Amino acid sequence: MMKDDSNTKSQAELPTRDYYKALHQAALTISSSLELDQVLQSVVISITEAMQVKACGLRLLDQDTGQLQLSAVNGLSNEYLSKGPVNVVNSPIDSEALKGSPVYIPDVRTDARFQYKEAARQEGLVSVLCVPLEVHGNAIGVMRVYTDRQTNFLEDDIQFLSVLASLAALAIENARLYENIRNSYHGVMNAFWGTHVSL
Repeated sequence: MMKDDSNTKSQAELPTRDYYKALHQAALTISSSLELDQVLQSVVISITEAMQVKACGLRLLDQDTGQLQLSAVNGLSNEYLSKGPVNVVNSPIDSEALKGSPVYIPDVRTDARFQYKEAARQEGLVSVLCVPLEVHGNAIGVMRVYTDRQTNFLEDDIQFLSVLASLAALAIENARLYENIRNSYHGVMNAFWGTHVSL
């Protein structure tokens, strides 16, 4: 359950937003470009603005190292981003999200599920919502939003972030498929002509 009403005076709900406009813009961006870095950056910026949160970040899972590598971010300082690697085994919030469910932490400064509590305190982070990025039922990464005050994420907020995460995962899958097709094309043409061919 994402909402905790035990201390409503110290918590706030995100303001009502027209998420449809942000979803439409993200879908247009994803469908009109194969420049993955630009697409993902546009998505995290759209999420930050639409949800009126402090920051948003997207990390992809490196299966070889077990680390979540930063792919796009908006609203976090370089100091915070250089705090250290995000290892799935040391980050229960990400480990849980990678199993397929949204994870909400009311206060990352004190919650044991958050790997870098002191860094979060210095950055002014309080509440975090984390959702998985999934392709064909397999989690390939996570998307997080951060607030600077204790915040209740409503069902609309969770659904919005989950849909954007799905769109981002689709963009990543499309970019990977395009890269595979391009590499296959190069391989065939190089074998046929015995020379380097580029698109």
